[in-house]
Amino acid sequence: MTHCSRTLAILLFLAVLSGSAGAAERFPPPEFDSGHSLPETQYPAPRGLVFEVLDVAALFVALCLAAWLAFRRRSRTGLFVLMLVSLFYFGFLREGCVCPIGAIQNVALAIADRSYAVPIAVLAFFLLPLVFALFFGRVFCAAVCPLGAIQDVVLVHPLRVPTWLEHALRVLAYAYLGAAVLFAATGSAFVICQYDPFVAFFRLSGSLAMFILGACVLVVAMFVGRPYCRFLCPYGVLLGLLARASQRRVTISPAECVRCRLCEDSCPFGAIRAPAEAPSPDERRVGRKRLALLLGLLPVLVGLGLFAGGLLAVPFSKVHATVSLAERVRLEDTGKAEGTTDASEAFRETGRPTEELFAEAKVLRSRFVTGGRLLGAWLGLVIGIKLIYPTLRRRRTDYEADRGACLACGRCYDYCPVEHDRRKKAREAGAVR
Repeated sequence: MTHCSRTLAILLFLAVLSGSAGAAERFPPPEFDSGHSLPETQYPAPRGLVFEVLDVAALFVALCLAAWLAFRRRSRTGLFVLMLVSLFYFGFLREGCVCPIGAIQNVALAIADRSYAVPIAVLAFFLLPLVFALFFGRVFCAAVCPLGAIQDVVLVHPLRVPTWLEHALRVLAYAYLGAAVLFAATGSAFVICQYDPFVAFFRLSGSLAMFILGACVLVVAMFVGRPYCRFLCPYGVLLGLLARASQRRVTISPAECVRCRLCEDSCPFGAIRAPAEAPSPDERRVGRKRLALLLGLLPVLVGLGLFAGGLLAVPFSKVHATVSLAERVRLEDTGKAEGTTDASEAFRETGRPTEELFAEAKVLRSRFVTGGRLLGAWLGLVIGIKLIYPTLRRRRTDYEADRGACLACGRCYDYCPVEHDRRKKAREAGAVR
């Protein structure tokens, strides 16, 4: 929203307040009869404080229910019903906003720009799922996130993604997170919201390109379990990191595992880890050499990322409106571009010296250089750790759900024969009582 738009909104709000208080109207408003009709808004209107509290309360209750259903009731049916309710409320009724995924950008902008204050509701939506992930794993993904839910309901024939490809594709989510933080912190764009593949469906409006993008993701989701959640979602990166330190994790079998592999076959997200024997002395020796080599390679990858990120800073900076405008004005002044654009013409009508615009763009470019290098180093670190992780083998006696990758969907409960036996005994005990 521009400064003029903010000013107009504030004046209209004060006018409504003064009218409702019964104050005398000192200056009657001017009357306009131009025949112009305002275009229909493309974003949900701001809600009152009561409705914001209701949204936060609904999120908290949904997270509590998801944790209870996943760990106490161990019910896939209950999680699926809660997922449908969340899809209706947080998706279609609330039109995908407020969204914890998009809230990453608000928090990043607030950290970089002290003049920007994050709304309390947005901050609550950002923090609550992270707190629950720290204690209960990814229960937000299980049955609360509308983006995950809309993909889950269309999954009809899941195909297994090879492990090597799974790990490679997950780097995209880390890159998306870093880029989103960079663009938000520099005030350039909220790319997560702009390219949300399902917002057009939730709002039943949007460009044709966004409808096509969402439809393509849903078609892939019919055969690959939650592709956006696993390979693109930037918030999923944060949830996965915190879930690895969670106090509780999904246990497939309530008792001793019989190694039937049914849980592994039932998981469409590749989150089940098979039993692994302890490495032999020869394997340990080879593993130590490989680990030493990769640890030596890690600073090289970070350094290459720093260098590449600095090179990308120039094209990335052109996403910012001020940098793009300065570039256009410079081309027009040097005769390398013919005519003017609406933005450059509006700037010239303000009478501002071009030197001020160029100086402001220079400061922004320097911020992009710093941010681009940090983004490159971040990706180099992520790639290095992903190369190191497979060498850190540990002994597993049972099939286990990976804490970071498991979405706590509960599918493995319905396939585990030991869990079926537990439920049968519980029903019999209840009938006796």
